[in-house]
Amino acid sequence: MRRITRRVFGRAAIGMAGSLLGAAAGPAGGAARREMRGMWLATVGNLDWPSRTKLTAAAQQRELRAHFDAAVAHKLNTVFFQVRAAADALWPSPYEPWAESLTGRQGGDPGWDPLDFAVREAHRRGLELHAWCNPYRVANHTDPGRLTADHPARRHPEWIVPYGGKLYYNPGLPEVRTFVQDAMLDAVEHYSVDGVHFDDYFYPYPVAGKRFDDDEAYDTYGEDFDNRADWRRDNIDRLVYEMAQRLGEGGQQEGRKVRFGVSPFAVWRNQATDKNGSRTQAGIEAYDDLYADTRRWVREGWLDYIVPQVYWPIGTKAADYAELVPWWSRTVDGTGVDLYIGEALYKAGDSQPAGWKNPAELSRHLTFARRYPQVGGHVYFSAKEVAKDRVGALARVVRDHYGSAARS
Repeated sequence: MRRITRRVFGRAAIGMAGSLLGAAAGPAGGAARREMRGMWLATVGNLDWPSRTKLTAAAQQRELRAHFDAAVAHKLNTVFFQVRAAADALWPSPYEPWAESLTGRQGGDPGWDPLDFAVREAHRRGLELHAWCNPYRVANHTDPGRLTADHPARRHPEWIVPYGGKLYYNPGLPEVRTFVQDAMLDAVEHYSVDGVHFDDYFYPYPVAGKRFDDDEAYDTYGEDFDNRADWRRDNIDRLVYEMAQRLGEGGQQEGRKVRFGVSPFAVWRNQATDKNGSRTQAGIEAYDDLYADTRRWVREGWLDYIVPQVYWPIGTKAADYAELVPWWSRTVDGTGVDLYIGEALYKAGDSQPAGWKNPAELSRHLTFARRYPQVGGHVYFSAKEVAKDRVGALARVVRDHYGSAARS
C-alpha cells in the first residue's frame, strides 16, 4: 500500500460547527485558538446514553441534549458519538439493524433518527460531532440466534467468529472489510458528521485460554505472509488505509471534508520488544495483541488525527503518562497527523493507581502535555463522567486550562 498524503479534513461544509466555533472570541477578541477539547459519548450497553432502554423518544432526546449542554458548560468543542457499537446503527441503516440500546430489542425502530438529531443539536451548540464506530464487534454474546433474523451475521454465518464470550466479524475476509466500510460510510453519506472515528478494538483483546479461530481465512488469504500475525496486521492496515481512501474520495465528490481518526490502546510496543517502542512494561501491545500497527498509520499519513488512550497517571511504572505523551509526540512529529491525548476522566477519584486519588491529576496531565507542541488537545471518557464530574477533576481542568474559547 502506498503512502497517501494527509487529507486536511475539517468540518462538513453543510454543518454549522465551523462558522460557530470560528466566530468564538479568544482572550483578545480575535478568533479562538485551535485545541481539541472532546468527550466520548458511548452507547454500547447504555453506558452513557440512553441511560436505559425503553425510554420514550422525548426522554432520549432530553438526555442527549443534556450531554451536549454539559460539553458546552465544560468548554468542550467536540463529541465522539458512538453510532455503530456492535454491528448495529443509531440511524435507519440499509446495512444493519437498529441498535438494541435504543428500545431494548435489536432492530426495534425507535420512531426517530438519533444520528440526525445529534448532528443538528451538536452543530447548533457549536460542537463538532464525529461518528464513532467499532468495526468488527457483532455482539456481546455468542448466540447468533439472538440477532435479528435479517442480520448480516445470520445471512453470512461464515463471516463471524465467537471469541471470549462475544461475536466478531472476521477481519481476515475481504468481503467483511468491504461490508463494514460500506456500513460506516452510510452515515457519512447521509449525515453532516464532522469525522469518522474508530476505537481501540480491531482484533479482540486477548482472553486467556481462548483462541481466535481464523484458520480457514488464513489458509485462503495468508499464503503471501510468513506468519499469521503479519497477515492479521495487514488485514487491519487495509481496513484503515481503504477507509481513509474512501473517505477522501467521497469528500471530493460531495464537496465535503470529513476527518478520520483512531483512538488506540496507547502502547504500540514496549521498548523491550522493539527498539522503536516506548519505555513501558505494558501487558498489552497494540501491534502484537490487537494487530494494530498504529505507529505505521501515523507515519504513513493514513489518519487525520490519533487519540491514544493514555489512561495512566504520571509516574505509573508499567505505563507512565510522562513517557507515553513524549513517545506519541515524537511519533507524529512531521507527519501532519494531529495528536490528541485520550484521558481517563472515569478513573478520577479511584484509589488505584494511587495517582488517581488526587483530583488534580488530570490537570497535571494537561500541564505536562503543554510542553509538547505536537499535542493538540485532549478527549475525555466518557460523557456521563463529564456531566457528574464526581471529584471535580474536570472542573479543575477547566479552571486551570480552559480560560478562553477554542475550536477543534
